[in-house]
Amino acid sequence: MLLPIITYPNKQLKVRSAEVTQFDHLLHRFLDDMFETMMNSNGIGLAAIQVSNPIRALILCIPDEDGNQSKENVIEIINPTIHNPQGTVMYQEGCLSVPGFYGDVERYETLTLHYQNRHGEKCTLEASELLAIAIQHEIDHLDGKLFIEKLSYARRKKFEKEYKKNMKEKK
Repeated sequence: MLLPIITYPNKQLKVRSAEVTQFDHLLHRFLDDMFETMMNSNGIGLAAIQVSNPIRALILCIPDEDGNQSKENVIEIINPTIHNPQGTVMYQEGCLSVPGFYGDVERYETLTLHYQNRHGEKCTLEASELLAIAIQHEIDHLDGKLFIEKLSYARRKKFEKEYKKNMKEKK
């Protein structure tokens, strides 16, 4: 089932998500719906809060070398914590909750992620490049933060100007 994605400036996006404690069929169905929603929106990541569910769950599906995404490559990440972050990299990010806007954000280059899967089993993942960037972007959502908050002052002002202009055009 497709879920509605909430967009900036919806105040729900500022909510810090709660830890997941129930790893049941309802969570499994929700994760499946998140995957369908993300794929339908051409995203590579989606946090539960972006579909109005304030739980510490996110999904990622990094495209392969040919740009394809498949269900086999999806990573379901529940109750994530970042460990051993190293290096920094600038990357142009976008967001399904901030449609049509992109900005360069500084992120850790590599990290170790501790999390649980849909069955509550503890997992560890070594991440670098786009995967590490996407993990950090989605965890920010779980903490009530958007990538636009990490932009330089000048880029943030440009975003606000573009956003106001787009809102006037929609009216």
